[in-house]
Amino acid sequence: MLNSGLPDRPSGGIAVIRTTVVGSYPAPSWLRAFPSREARLDALRSVLKIQELAGLDVIGDGELGRFDPNHPETNGMIDAFVRPMGGVSVEPTTEQVRRWRADPAMSYRSRPAGIVVGPIVEGRLDLPSEDAEVAALTDLPRKFTLTSPYMLARVLGDEYYGDRKAVVLAIADVLARQVQGLSASVLQVDEANVTGNPDDAPIAAEGINRLLRSARGEKAVHLCFGNYGGQVIQRGAYKTLLAFLNALEVDHLVLELARRPEADLQALLGVDPRIGLGIGVIDIKDNVVETPEVVARRIERAASVLGADRLRFVHPDCGLWMLPRAVADAKLRALVRGRDLFEGR
Repeated sequence: MLNSGLPDRPSGGIAVIRTTVVGSYPAPSWLRAFPSREARLDALRSVLKIQELAGLDVIGDGELGRFDPNHPETNGMIDAFVRPMGGVSVEPTTEQVRRWRADPAMSYRSRPAGIVVGPIVEGRLDLPSEDAEVAALTDLPRKFTLTSPYMLARVLGDEYYGDRKAVVLAIADVLARQVQGLSASVLQVDEANVTGNPDDAPIAAEGINRLLRSARGEKAVHLCFGNYGGQVIQRGAYKTLLAFLNALEVDHLVLELARRPEADLQALLGVDPRIGLGIGVIDIKDNVVETPEVVARRIERAASVLGADRLRFVHPDCGLWMLPRAVADAKLRALVRGRDLFEGR
């Protein structure tokens, strides 16, 4: 692995557990009202500074570079990737939508994000420019997030490949070319669909690994069970996903755990020791701000089960986009203070 710019973990004593965000951040009101480039850059500066002042070790751009006022509820997790790609029509016909709705497996979404009508290529997708824009605004270690090939494939109708795995791998090849030009310390792939579809785990892992092999710096995969309006979307459990997790070619995982049952934490004992663990200790599905003591107890609970040496990061369960900004800010401060309390700083 290339030098990531992240602080080293000490060889003895208490391990340094780093703090970070997962991805999205509440869009400031001025960006929603006036979504200009100037407003977006101001929003980026604000979000980066908030994380710096909170004391986070690895910060992110809040995914504000993907903010679309026409699709604020998804924070650009899907459309920002699908719309620029070549080979995908993002204006499906009535008949194409009808065929989509006729498939029971697609009932979780009323319309496809697009229809694959030809070979999937990069088109206008330009993640390196998005990354470079943020790099110019901060010198702190930062992460870059992108949606997994499997999750993107699940929201597309396919009228070209005739095989879901082929769609996943075609998207993975596009993203692999894109991530070669990124300079972020951590590359994080987000996957929130396979948690409810464990039978597709081999396909999902193959697609993720294909793009990770082209990445620089530290490699991570974020797994969660849904974060749409504070609702759990996928009804799975980590015990059914151990083979998937152990197949990933990653340095660490970024896992939802603050609101998960005890069995999920116990299941993580089955994760390959070569893979570091990032533990969610901030609940993003309500507006209650955790105290540092609550955060420290959650870290202690995870350390008592998994071992403190396995814990690489602590972070919120998922992105913060659905929370009021004041609540999101306070939760980040609690995250850092709780980690410091646990480590006796």
